[in-house]
Amino acid sequence: MNPTTGLQMLLLAGGAIAVAAVARRKDWPAPLLLVAAGLLVSPLMPPVALDPELVLFVFLPPLLYSAAFDSSYLRLRDVRRPVALLSVGLVLFTTAVVGLVVHLMLPNLPLAAAFALGAIIAPPDAVAAVAVGRKLGLPRRTLTILIGESLFNDATALTAYRVAIGAAVGGSIDLWEGAREFLVAAAGGVAIGLALAFAFAWLFRHTRDSLVENTLMLLIPFAAYLAAESVHASGVISVVIVGLYLGNQMHLRGFGTRLVSDSVWKVSDFFLETIVFALIGLQLVTVVGGIVGYKPWEVVLYAVVVFLVTVGVRFVWVFAASYMPRLFNRSHVVPPPQQLVVVSWAGMRGVVSLAAAFIIPDIPDREMLLFLTFTTVIATLLVQGLTFPALIRRLGVSSEQERYEDKLAEASAQQAALEAGLAELERLASQDGESDEIRRQVIEQLKEKSWRRSLTAWERLGGGTGQDGAETPSSLYSRLRRDMLQAERQVFVRLRDERRLDDEVLREMMAQLDFEEAMLER
Repeated sequence: MNPTTGLQMLLLAGGAIAVAAVARRKDWPAPLLLVAAGLLVSPLMPPVALDPELVLFVFLPPLLYSAAFDSSYLRLRDVRRPVALLSVGLVLFTTAVVGLVVHLMLPNLPLAAAFALGAIIAPPDAVAAVAVGRKLGLPRRTLTILIGESLFNDATALTAYRVAIGAAVGGSIDLWEGAREFLVAAAGGVAIGLALAFAFAWLFRHTRDSLVENTLMLLIPFAAYLAAESVHASGVISVVIVGLYLGNQMHLRGFGTRLVSDSVWKVSDFFLETIVFALIGLQLVTVVGGIVGYKPWEVVLYAVVVFLVTVGVRFVWVFAASYMPRLFNRSHVVPPPQQLVVVSWAGMRGVVSLAAAFIIPDIPDREMLLFLTFTTVIATLLVQGLTFPALIRRLGVSSEQERYEDKLAEASAQQAALEAGLAELERLASQDGESDEIRRQVIEQLKEKSWRRSLTAWERLGGGTGQDGAETPSSLYSRLRRDMLQAERQVFVRLRDERRLDDEVLREMMAQLDFEEAMLER
């Protein structure tokens, strides 16, 4: 990289962060503001190339890993049917319908190339939709479906894309070969992901160093992605499997690892997503400049049709997949229509689609395919993204009942954990044998702490042993309190595993205990 390119990337990063900072201060959706800013400044600056390999091998793995790591395996398991229908069925359905429509509009475009375009724009990127949905209180099930779809749909789309491009170059489409390639890639991704997940989990059990563990975590998504892609398996699925497994096992790590991990991935996600959405808007000049041989009205018509078909296909699939099972099973529960509309409208596309379009080989109408991809990504982000909040408010979709139930569950879990912690304290106190005044004071302080969960003078005292070698009050307090905290954590995890506590609530309560344990460190 020459100094000029390096300076350009530095200015890009700085400008994107500044725009994101304004969005956060004004409480605006940062992804949409970044895309709009990129569109505005694109004609005013030298072209900024979007390197597909940079997106697929540098940006995509950590973003996927972070999303999977922060997701709930149990909740995803509960919605596996709708997630599978969206991440596999809808992607293939969109590929076919969009491909046929584009082939009808552009008869000179090979059918395989049209299908490649369909595969490119098929997978939505749920970053913007989930950010808005969380802020406006979408039900947890709806958010989980959108997150699960975004975790797995890239694997389906990229496989379909490779099959279609191979057919466009080779001259024929072999559906059976495509299905076999997808199954092999998916199975390989799962196998590699599980193998790496077990290996890293074993390594973490023997590390016990928060700095080392979090440094390793930064390498895990790249290792999982490259390991799978090197044997032609799905790197996307491999990364997601590792992230889900290690995220579900995070309660086994030390409190320091959890506290540092949360901050590390928040900063990483913010930085990578900021750059990615800015890069999307900055491709305007590059993409539009490649369109030649078409009248302006034709180009606009093609873009509008592809956008409308892409949006319409999602509505058709979501409602059909939700209502058709009722024809065969009358006990099938159909989600409320309001939630189906929200899921249907949450189809914003992202940088993975654009990166895939940039690696299209030299085939007829390549520039038109790139242009249609770009306009679809921009239109879904701006049209659907900007109207998404108003749609949620208009439909009255809310998680208010869930939040109330979470508070009840948290109160119940806190009570159970409190009882477990006090029982552990009584057991430890009885093991100490003869009890002196200092021990009685420390034990009473611990009991009070369990109720108040606030800082005390005992925690601010230093030292471990006195001049006579006896354990000081603060050291005794810290030792006993750590054992109590561990007993409380076990209760929280048990209640989560029994499905009496949601993962989000578990994380919040574990964070409270982690911060308290951090305060015990000298």
